[in-house]
Amino acid sequence: MIRLEKNDCLWRVTLSRPEKANSLTRAMLGELADIASAAATENVRAFVLTGEGKVFSAGADLDEARAGLATDPVWERLSGAIASMPCLTIAALNGTVAGGAFGMVLACDLRIAVPGAKFFYPVMKLGFLPQPSDPLRMTALIGPARAKMILMAGQKVGAEEALAWGLIDRIVDPDGMDGAVADLSADAASAAADHIAAIKRMVR
Repeated sequence: MIRLEKNDCLWRVTLSRPEKANSLTRAMLGELADIASAAATENVRAFVLTGEGKVFSAGADLDEARAGLATDPVWERLSGAIASMPCLTIAALNGTVAGGAFGMVLACDLRIAVPGAKFFYPVMKLGFLPQPSDPLRMTALIGPARAKMILMAGQKVGAEEALAWGLIDRIVDPDGMDGAVADLSADAASAAADHIAAIKRMVR
């Protein structure tokens, strides 16, 4: 359900559970966190997250969410592992991002999305709190009022509005997603790992 492709210094991780809208199980989250942690020690220059099908991820698997996954610390372990990676991290969003799937997306350096993508995090309606770092990262990108639009007012934000807010960085035609990822990662792919890490520390 998680597919990892290694191409020299570029790692591409694909959520591969399209029949369930790439909803995330505890095992998938743990595997993703392990991959992100491993990439940080492998001199990876660019790390790409994407999904299979028309949805990036619907968030937590509903059965596992009811059994406690919604509040499991594995979400924070994953987003923290991605945020601390010294390489360039890119979320190549093939479709909608919902709920806890936001964490790994917000932790990336760059976010690109297809035109039909929507973004929503229905924690108010479902009675859960978001993962602790998600509101902080979301607010840093789009400001407190817009973060409350998503987290408290339960609004679904389309790709155009998400771009205008700064939640994503570029809208890309689905057929051009691979080319867009290649373009964004090209400079990092040709740089030294310590140089990438140094620039990333300066931006933080």
